[in-house]
Amino acid sequence: MNMISAPPRASTRDWLGMAVLVLPALLASMDLSVLFMASPWISADLAPTASQHLWIMDIYGFVMAGLLITMGSVGDRIGRRKLLLIGAVAFSAASLLAAFASSPETLIAARALLGLGGATLAPSTLSLIRGMFLDENQRRTAVGIWTGAFTGGIAVGPIVGGLLLEHFWWGSVFLINLPVMLLLLMVAPIVIRESRDPRPGRFDLIGAGLSLAAILSAIYGIKGVAEDGAGGTSIAAIAVGILLAGLFVVRQRTAANPMIDVRLFARPSFSGSIIANAIVVFATAGMGLLSVTFMQTVLGFAPVAAALWMLPTVAGSFVGVAIASLLARTIPPARLVTLGLLVAATGFALVSLVTPDSPVGLLIAAYSVLTLGVGMTATMVTSLVLTTAPPEKAGAASALAETSSEFGGALGIAVLGTLAGATYRNTMAADPVPGTEAAADTIGAAVAIAQELPPEVAERLLRDAFDAYTHGFVVSAIAGAVVLTAAAVGAGITLRNVTAQQVTEAGGH
Repeated sequence: MNMISAPPRASTRDWLGMAVLVLPALLASMDLSVLFMASPWISADLAPTASQHLWIMDIYGFVMAGLLITMGSVGDRIGRRKLLLIGAVAFSAASLLAAFASSPETLIAARALLGLGGATLAPSTLSLIRGMFLDENQRRTAVGIWTGAFTGGIAVGPIVGGLLLEHFWWGSVFLINLPVMLLLLMVAPIVIRESRDPRPGRFDLIGAGLSLAAILSAIYGIKGVAEDGAGGTSIAAIAVGILLAGLFVVRQRTAANPMIDVRLFARPSFSGSIIANAIVVFATAGMGLLSVTFMQTVLGFAPVAAALWMLPTVAGSFVGVAIASLLARTIPPARLVTLGLLVAATGFALVSLVTPDSPVGLLIAAYSVLTLGVGMTATMVTSLVLTTAPPEKAGAASALAETSSEFGGALGIAVLGTLAGATYRNTMAADPVPGTEAAADTIGAAVAIAQELPPEVAERLLRDAFDAYTHGFVVSAIAGAVVLTAAAVGAGITLRNVTAQQVTEAGGH
């Protein structure tokens, strides 16, 4: 490429804008996991049912996943910077509502509104970065920094939550969003240029409604099956979700201005990459919630101590990224992704060995093996999503990758959390302590109730509750190992025709 046709390089203003845009990306993903540490406090304060507790944890991710592509399409039309600023206001208002929620229903509604705000922040930030960095090498660096912030937020969330909870009440994990959003509102108009699609076409309102309704219907049904068995309402909800998803696909194939190009999924390698991307976040988020709760309740760690113990698991992800980067040039992607998923599955299998009396080091070592495998896989599948899509579809492919990450994280919390919760309740119901029936709903409720009981009754209740929660934890870990092993086999098949050279060239073109 000669100097005349070389694209302009980013200015200092653009790099300052980049630094500002990383913050909302970090917060949007942090809010998927920041409640992990606050979970026992919320259970004790608001006394949600097991179902309400899971909706508090995962409604954010589902609403965000369901609206990411929609909001990206809105930003193309009204202006991405304008949407970003609207999202910052919405995110701030929802954070305030969540921080001072006085009932489970209010907190669930606030978390749903946070998901709406998060869905406006994430695609706006990435779209703006693409427009600010026209030089391919600079753009790759900028997108890499953004991706690190977006994926790293899930790991950082519990640590930030633990530090805040050591000094403040559980609502503080939401108030941390406010100064960052205020900074964004003040600085973004100065350092970030507005951008929009010059020919966006008509907005697909029907497609937007179908995508969100399909996700929420299917998840409502899946959670119902895990909690109460295959009842008529749950099966009907899943069927409605599948039907709406099918209608969404038909709509995208026939619409003049589709929100996503569903023809990308006709490529097995692209579909395999997207699914693997969702699966690794499924593993991280699902096991993150259960592990943090286990450390604080069963093992009795204070929030900051639990947060510090989680640091090696974050390091495991970075080591995995480094290993994958070293091996990517010589090992075919199918083998590397398969290896990463199998390492993560091994981590799940090791987690299933924990007991209420296990040293915390066993859990952290097992969890670090899991995050090592996740780090190896995440690096490769992010590259593969772009490698296996046509170059002119890079933007659509990135949006689908973001959506699959958020959906995978929320699904991990829903499925593994629901499975653990159902196992806990069934175990507690088999031999209840008289007069403590409410303790069978959640482990947080059991700990709160035990504080009001005579010592000998409290001791038995806590012993039974800790055994029951550990049983649910182990069952979920085994399920996670099975899911990741199946994903490893699927990745090996769908990615078998992608070469290491293709990935390298995609990263350096």
